[in-house]
Amino acid sequence: MIELKTFKIQDTSELISRIEDKRALLQFAGPAYRFPLTKEQLENDLNNEKRFLFKVSDQTTGNVIGHAQIFLKEATFLLGRILIWDQNNRGKGYGKKIVQELLQYGFSHFDRETAELNVYDWNTGAIECYRKVGFKIDPDVMSEVNFDNEVWCSLNMKVSRSTFESEKV
Repeated sequence: MIELKTFKIQDTSELISRIEDKRALLQFAGPAYRFPLTKEQLENDLNNEKRFLFKVSDQTTGNVIGHAQIFLKEATFLLGRILIWDQNNRGKGYGKKIVQELLQYGFSHFDRETAELNVYDWNTGAIECYRKVGFKIDPDVMSEVNFDNEVWCSLNMKVSRSTFESEKV
């Protein structure tokens, strides 16, 4: 259904065009990027040997439908910056498939027993998607970011290699 393909510098303009405002950028990338998203910001990630950037393609149509990244940490790898372009494609199982593909890639390419991700607590659809793949909230890790007089609480979720392997469908 979906395929992860290596994200290249020539793919930056399409991703940049999909980030409409500061709120969308913060939801997509956390506080690391600054609006407007630029080719230089993405180039910094492309040049970081601990970051792996992907464009997400629908195998049936061949169309690029989104973006995702993996960040290699010391003891884990972090899934992040997962974005499905078209809101009409959300809630159709693409997110689960993307996360499964990212986990498959991470566990097969890196010597890590745990994967993690961060998600804002109000993003209940994403949280449910991650739970379906086996992620559980780590109550000991959370952070907050201020946005337009709102406080966004970021939850950390983790899944072990063994849980992922046993829950694969």
